Amino acid sequence: MMKTYLKTLLRGAALCASLSTASAESLKLATEAAYPPFNYVGTDGKIEGFDIDFGMELCKRIGADCEFVAQDWDGIIPGLLTKKYDLIVASMNITEPRKKQVAFSDPYYKTAMTHIVAKDSGMTEFSNETMKGKVIGAQTGSTQAEYVQAKYPDADIRLYPSQVELNLDMSNGRIDVMLGDLLPSIDFVKTEEGACCEVAGPPIVDPAFVGEGAGIALRQEDTALRERVNKAIAEIRADGTFKKLNDKYFTIDIYTLQ
Repeated sequence: MMKTYLKTLLRGAALCASLSTASAESLKLATEAAYPPFNYVGTDGKIEGFDIDFGMELCKRIGADCEFVAQDWDGIIPGLLTKKYDLIVASMNITEPRKKQVAFSDPYYKTAMTHIVAKDSGMTEFSNETMKGKVIGAQTGSTQAEYVQAKYPDADIRLYPSQVELNLDMSNGRIDVMLGDLLPSIDFVKTEEGACCEVAGPPIVDPAFVGEGAGIALRQEDTALRERVNKAIAEIRADGTFKKLNDKYFTIDIYTLQ
């Protein structure tokens, strides 16, 4: 009788373990890995940055095993739609045009854009008239590219595959003005590479271009996953974890830009 009971118990335990393994969720998260300090390749060849720390914390909250993969910016939404990965955690602005392609989580930080110029440029005002003939750089497929094309049609606009390449041409004096997100731009001008330059003009906060903030992109049909992600974002904000991650990389609160 006891042997029969033990066999039944062991079968039940094995079945539970099997079901647990079968139900374990694995998710792939895409990021650009070329947008410091949010996402970049570290000296050890691994992807690092605020987005990566935030994404892994989020995965822990939703009970998923996650890995990050690097994806060029211009192919990042197509890769999500073709199911190469499940989430985009790459400081993507939530904008109306993008909402037609993907769903977004609630914002996980606030975004703004800015101009970066050489320290001796004397440029403080930015309009189509003052930018006429100036060489302006922005990243392909970005909200910054949309902004310069809309606001400075008479400028010499040059678009770059990544922020890293754009930063390089700015530091080498190949362009007169660079459009970038405010937080990475502040970080850039503090580096040796960006010592040539400074942030100029007021922050650009026009919602037509910066949207509602940075969100995590998902496929539109993944509504249940979106709800879990939003719940996790709220928890990370509420229990102080967001502040710890924030303070690791930034001197201001990126959720409020204050």
